[in-house]
Amino acid sequence: MRAIQGHWPTTRLTWIIGKLEHQLVGDIDGINFLVYDKGNEKQSLKTIKTAVAQENFDALLHMQISIRSSRISRLIRAPIKLGFDKKRAKDFQWLFTSHRIAAKPKQHVMDGLFGFAEAIGAPRPSDDKLRWDIPLSQADQDFARQYIPDNSKTLVISPCSSQRARNFRNWSIANYVAAVAQAQQLGMQVIITGGPTELEREYGSKISQFSEGKVTNLVGQTSLKQLAALLGRATVLISPDSGPAHMANAMRTPVIGLYATSNPNRTGPYLSNHKWVVNAYPEACAKFKNTDSDQIKWGGRVRDPNAMELISATQVKAKLLELT
Repeated sequence: MRAIQGHWPTTRLTWIIGKLEHQLVGDIDGINFLVYDKGNEKQSLKTIKTAVAQENFDALLHMQISIRSSRISRLIRAPIKLGFDKKRAKDFQWLFTSHRIAAKPKQHVMDGLFGFAEAIGAPRPSDDKLRWDIPLSQADQDFARQYIPDNSKTLVISPCSSQRARNFRNWSIANYVAAVAQAQQLGMQVIITGGPTELEREYGSKISQFSEGKVTNLVGQTSLKQLAALLGRATVLISPDSGPAHMANAMRTPVIGLYATSNPNRTGPYLSNHKWVVNAYPEACAKFKNTDSDQIKWGGRVRDPNAMELISATQVKAKLLELT
């Protein structure tokens, strides 16, 4: 979206967005947001239908692959409905589009999204000019500053991936405790963050309990904006494949990503992928799928609860040492 704004600053943009995501980016200037609440689908569809009833758009960028988003796309009047190439257009997305972006195999998800901007004439910026510019209020910044003062070396740990992935995508509590010890030896303070789920609260409590030095546990105590502000002031984030990993990426904070069950070359934190991510995905494919990672379908996952143990605390300690 920022690439399109940068290339065509006067273009009127409408973004149909999820309720949770809207909490983070819904105050970006120059965009009309229409919020879709998955928990109230019937009312959301009605609201969006009313909002776009008199609109004739030049183009629809159908960037979300799901039956739900395809249903929404039918409400939009536009001569160009641009979707993924047929190989990537899962859930029959190609039936709901008139045009498709160029087919490119084995791309990172973000590169695939840039394909939409490029297809309508907005060039992809170089990595050093990528911008997210998530608006943060003074209150959000003050919240983060009280935990991470200026010039403070700080490790933030967001230890859990999504709740549905709890059995195969999360690193062990013992390994996180070892990482905390290394960070504290390097003179870093440690903050744990996460959502309010039972699993995340358990991780936050036990990491704090078993760590010898002081750990600040903010699990379940931050809004998305406050979390973004914290990540923006942090020295580094340690996290598995998760939303906070991409939030830290947007704030240009290095991410020591923990990847064994999913391929970071497809979904890893974009700016940290080739320097800070610990990538045990090839080993996991070899051990638990008996095949080379290059032979697995792009985006294929290793759903084994032991896969994340292929990432050693020693590997993560080495990344921390390099960062400090």
